[in-house]
Formats: sequence, C-alpha cells, structure tokens
Amino acid sequence: QVQLVESGGGVVQPGGSLRLSCAASGTIFSIRAMYWYRQPPGKQRALVAFISRDEVTNYADSVKGRFIVSRGNAKNAVNLQMNDLKPEDTAVYYCSADVQDSEWSELHRFWGQGTQVTVSS
Repeated sequence: QVQLVESGGGVVQPGGSLRLSCAASGTIFSIRAMYWYRQPPGKQRALVAFISRDEVTNYADSVKGRFIVSRGNAKNAVNLQMNDLKPEDTAVYYCSADVQDSEWSELHRFWGQGTQVTVSS
C-alpha cells in the first residue's frame, strides 16, 4: 500500500501565498506522475496541476501564472506553491499519485486525505 500525506493548508488573505507539500510512502517502485486536485464546497473535485516523472508540468487555466508545482526535496514528494490567492481558490486540496509497486506491476492511483485552504479577508 501507499500513503500520501499533505501538509501546509490554512487560512490566508486574498493576494497571499501558501505552499502545500505532499509526501508518498509505502511500497513504491516508481511514481509516474503526481497530481494536485481541489474540491470547493458543494462542487466536484477538479485537477489543479500535475508533474510527471520527467518533470513535465500542466495547470488548470484558473491557476496558470499563480501556482507552481514542483518535485519536493525528498524522494516521492511534491509541492504546490500558490501565489496571489483568491477567494475562489478556497477548497480542500488533495494530492494524488500514479504508482507502480514493482517493475512489472500496473499503475495504481492513490490519494491523500486532503488539506483545507481558505482564502478570506
């Protein structure tokens, strides 16, 4: 099994910044990509950003130019730097990863428990 643990959420004023971190642990042979999703109150979960093993990145249009996804300093970790935060960024943010637990296994998607980000004055 694989565990993903997010950290760094909190309350911030509009225009402020937060940095989310996510660390994966457990039976991991390879991580193909790591993702950040978010789920605002009353809405569906949506992809925010991802980074592949080759460090190719992609972003939702709503966060381009404000959010930066990067590999963490630790192995199997990912960060999300969020700048110029807006009230509409308020959501539970989830980390996710596509993981192989052995060289010959299929990819499996794992999820963290989520961390709350609230942008409010």
